Order: sequence, then structure tokens, then C-alpha cells
Amino acid sequence: MAKQDFYEILGVQKNASAAEIKKAYRKKAIKYHPDKNPDDKSAEENFKKAAEAYEVLSDENKKARYDQYGHAAFENGGGGAGGFGGFGGGGMNMDDIFSQFGDIFGGGGGFGGFGGGGGRSARVKGSNMRIRVKISLEDVANGVEKKVKVKRKVQAEGVTFKTCTTCNGQGQVMRVSNTILGRMQTASTCPTCQGAGQSIDNRPKGSDSNGMVQKEETVSIKIPAGVSDGVQLKVTGKGNEAPGKNSVSGDLIVLIEEIPHESLTREGMNLHYDLYVNFSEAVLGDSKEIETVTGKVKIKVEPGTQSGKILRLRGKGLPSIERYGTGDLLVHVNVWTPQNLSKEQKAFFDKNLNDENFEPNPSKSDKSFFEKVKDMFS
Repeated sequence: MAKQDFYEILGVQKNASAAEIKKAYRKKAIKYHPDKNPDDKSAEENFKKAAEAYEVLSDENKKARYDQYGHAAFENGGGGAGGFGGFGGGGMNMDDIFSQFGDIFGGGGGFGGFGGGGGRSARVKGSNMRIRVKISLEDVANGVEKKVKVKRKVQAEGVTFKTCTTCNGQGQVMRVSNTILGRMQTASTCPTCQGAGQSIDNRPKGSDSNGMVQKEETVSIKIPAGVSDGVQLKVTGKGNEAPGKNSVSGDLIVLIEEIPHESLTREGMNLHYDLYVNFSEAVLGDSKEIETVTGKVKIKVEPGTQSGKILRLRGKGLPSIERYGTGDLLVHVNVWTPQNLSKEQKAFFDKNLNDENFEPNPSKSDKSFFEKVKDMFS
């Protein structure tokens, strides 16, 4: 079943401003908030969808990727929303949403007491980690699973925590003040536990002041076919852990770095290959073997082929990340002109220098360079 468009979920246009997106999400979140719709699974699902849409559209980089690739930009075998990023499909639960977007309600207490989580215990999220992963054009063509080693902070074995006495485990302290509009309740992060709701009780030897240690771990990253250089993928929950029993791990942000190919040049979904043939091969024709991302193939060079001719091998390019098609391989034929001739060879060309068969005679059907370029993109 196709995922619903994020703009449609929030009810905004694609050119909506950040303020309009935030306002639309706030309206949806209030409408479907669990505290207003107890035991209503439909409302909870709509609440999660709105949070997922806002998580992407409120982030400039994620929004740009979504506008370019749609939901496919986040489909990579991670958690939630079918893969990297998102949480509507199970990658984050309700507490994660409250922890990440509680401030959308304005201070956490101004709307019936459910803005900052409605009395829910706080969940602290660990910091994100960033790595670069190099992939080849063959990896882009087929998709690939990469295993990388990362050093992440995790809770030390044997560490224990106790409930913070300042906030009673809520991670927030509530204050009530009298205003001209009546009594207003506001929430702020607990100054003692910094929002964790817990403080360290037993710190194992070798751990830091928060009971954390560094641990090397092998992480599997599924990279979809069709990705491009500079794309960022997210592996949910594989960043640093945070202290506390109710904490959640940060994410691992993966920056894709494309390794240049020896003979192929990428242009979007299309690939370009420079084929050099000698004068005799151009005149008499020949069969040549060329490189593609799926292996070597043979192509026919017709007799009388002119330098600059472009041969299109359909479907031999790269797939779309949105899975709507595959690009082509454009073979640019270049006739190599010999530079050092023997006496016999020079005599041959001298003899035919004024032969009418050697005179350039382009027909109307022969396209100019600019027409060929235009055809490439048509």
C-alpha cells in the first residue's frame, strides 16, 4: 500500500513556509493527541503520521530529499517509515514523539496539560553519529549492503540509576504562575537530571561520569539502488546511547560518497562512455567490447561511422531511486587520427588527399553536435 503524501497529511502546499508547516502540524497534533482521544487507535495512528510528516518537512535537508525522491529517499532497511528516517511504521513510539516534538505546543503546559507529554516520564535521546560510506557505480546500479565498524557510547555493564528526587522521574519541573488570563502552568527541563528523570546510582569502573563506555560495533547498512553522491541515509538507533533506563539511542547518519569510475561518467540516471576507434575501424566497421555497470557488452561500429556519433544503449544506465525506470548508456564514438605515419602510410593519404570519396560530405540526415546533445536528453 502506497504511503500517504506528507504534504497531504499536514494539509499544506509544497511551497509552504516553515511557519505554515509548524502551524499545520500543531493543529493536527492537538486534534489527534492521545490525551484527547483515549483508546482511539485511529487517532493515535493519525498522530504518528502527522509527527512523521513534520519530522521530515521541518528539516531543510530531509525536505529537499523528500521533494526530490519522495518516500523512496528514506526506504533503506532501517527502522520506521519503511527504512531510514521516519517513525510512523514503528521506528519511534509515542514517547519518542513527545520527547522530540513536545515544544511544538509552546512550553509544555499551555494546552490542557498535554503539550510536553502529559505527565509522561521523559526519554533522553543519545547524540547522532556521522560516517562516510564509499560506494562504486556498480553498487549504485544494484544496491548494496555495507558492514561498517563504529565506536559508539553505550551504558556500561552493571550501571544502575535511581529516580531523580527533584522531578520525581518526570524530567521536567512544573511551575504555576498567576497571570491576567488566569493560572498558567509551564514546564522546564529539570536542572538536576537534565531531563533524564534519573541520576546515576552505581557507576562501574572504567565508565565516565554518566556510566557510559565506548564500544566497537559492526553495523549493517542497506544502501538502495539509485542513490547519488551526497545523499544522507539514517540508521535509526545506531548512534550513541544516552544514560538512564528510559533513554533511547541516537541515529547513525550515513553520507554517501560515490567513487569515480575508470571509464564511465555519471549524469543523473544516464552514463557516458568514450569509445575510441582507429581510422580503419571507422571506415570498415568493427565489433567492440565496452564496459557497463552490469558487465562487458559488445557493440557494432557500422562502416563509415563518423567521429562524434552517439550510440544509445537503452536500460544500461542507472536505476531511479524511486524505481520508475532505468537510464541509458551513451557511447560517444571518437575516431583516433594517427599522428606518426610511415612513408608508405603518408604516401597513401597523399594519394587520396584530393579523392572525392575522402571529401567531407555531410548529408542533411547527419545531425550537428548540438542536435545530438539535444537528442540525448529527449
